[in-house]
Amino acid sequence: MPFAPDRIRFDLACGIGPDGHWHGWFDVRVHADALRRLGLHPDQPTSGVTGSSPPGWWHAAAERNPHRHLGQPPRN
Repeated sequence: MPFAPDRIRFDLACGIGPDGHWHGWFDVRVHADALRRLGLHPDQPTSGVTGSSPPGWWHAAAERNPHRHLGQPPRN
């Protein structure tokens, strides 16, 4: 992992949404100095979007297969 354990924090919160279904939210926090070292802090120009968004079919495929890892065959 590119971050030391004391430079990253992640939490999971769960609750019932307005539609009555359970929902979960991840909160990921990375210390700003760790991001700067990788060139990812918002103060740096390399953190900006440099290309277009993936096409719609790519998003649809990701939503159909949320547990499939890239480069691995599907589980049976």
